[in-house]
Amino acid sequence: MRVLIVGNGGREHALAWKLSKSPRLKKLWVAPGNAGTGLEAANIPIAADNIAGLVAFAKKEKVDLVVVGPEAPLTLGLVDALAEEKIRAFGPSKAAAQLEGSKVFCKQLLRQADVPTADYQTFRDADSAMRYIKARYPLENDKAPIVVKADGLASGKGVIVCSRREDALDAIDRIGRKNEFGKAGSQMIIEERLEGPEVSVLAITDGKTIFTLPPAQDHKPAFDGDKGPNTGGMGAYCPTPIIDQEMIEMIEDRILVPTIHTMKRNRKPFRGVLYAGLMMTTAGPKVLEYNVRFGDPECQPLLMRLQSDLLDILEATVDGRLSEIDAPVWDPRPAICVVVASSGYPGEYETGKEITGIDAADSMPNVKVFHAGTRLENGAVLTDGGRVLGVTAIGDSISEAKLHAYTAVQKVRWPGAWCRKDISDKALVAGG
Repeated sequence: MRVLIVGNGGREHALAWKLSKSPRLKKLWVAPGNAGTGLEAANIPIAADNIAGLVAFAKKEKVDLVVVGPEAPLTLGLVDALAEEKIRAFGPSKAAAQLEGSKVFCKQLLRQADVPTADYQTFRDADSAMRYIKARYPLENDKAPIVVKADGLASGKGVIVCSRREDALDAIDRIGRKNEFGKAGSQMIIEERLEGPEVSVLAITDGKTIFTLPPAQDHKPAFDGDKGPNTGGMGAYCPTPIIDQEMIEMIEDRILVPTIHTMKRNRKPFRGVLYAGLMMTTAGPKVLEYNVRFGDPECQPLLMRLQSDLLDILEATVDGRLSEIDAPVWDPRPAICVVVASSGYPGEYETGKEITGIDAADSMPNVKVFHAGTRLENGAVLTDGGRVLGVTAIGDSISEAKLHAYTAVQKVRWPGAWCRKDISDKALVAGG
């Protein structure tokens, strides 16, 4: 098969790496790709949000399957545009991608489907949101345990967790007045802050059959101990001991299945990856958000453990015949991904720094270095983003996988490189 992957992050490198192992693969492209995807496939200089350019390329090259990595092209309708040209694509339609593209849409659907989630209010302007906060949390009571969210896509940064009244008013000001997140802040949600460990449960579905993938745990805050501002994700491990098989079945019954059925009833059938970001509260799992694609960095440890042919799974999803193929087979060993980032991330950062040591890290047994924000220039690999590399390792235990990953991280160098040092420690505390 001739396959095009859309995107340029660590997730897309992991997808390219895994798909390149399929005996059914004839040709693989990544648009626009990075220095790492260029090792697995042919990089094509077409931006992920250039819908017309991607469709024209897929048509010209007679691409059999397009695998859409990031959320932006999904919410812009890439799958719909390809379908008009009778080109198969893995990912949801523009209508179904609203589950991630609009937090207001997602919350309304969760309420309609009777899926457990935090109580919330929706606001179209900063003034009404501020009045709500001032009325609900009087000045003499400084506590305001809430979350303020920009409605649209904001690269994982449009969610501001607040503890105090002042924090909440500042978050509203940033989203609704200063337009820190652009159009994404045209509406906002204020919801109760849930407490508990956060877990990612991803499922591949063709709208009828669901393959629930092993649960993973992401690390969104920038610094050790879950301190600092939110990021796109500083690392992940899979599986997480927080969730057992009984809990997986409950999540399927109470969260995933009702969501997919409600989408179908609303004439927005969902096909692709449904990613549930869950808070494991004392009252049971509650949905924080939905994503409509593989998580980044969760995708990296997941695909490190996948033993089945990924191409078979993606094609069966697109063709609506997941029920006809075997469920995915997984390596029983856990895997961990540590994100190495540029100095200054998630704020402003410089690019163009030369990276050394990738080959040394990659040559270690049970280790794979996935490129995220990199580019190749005159034979050198340079930094080209905030999250630069996802150093991923597998081991007989979480602690062994962590040792492999951080040993590999120490081999990678560029000025200002940094990472969290505690990725997967939550699993060790939970008894993994």
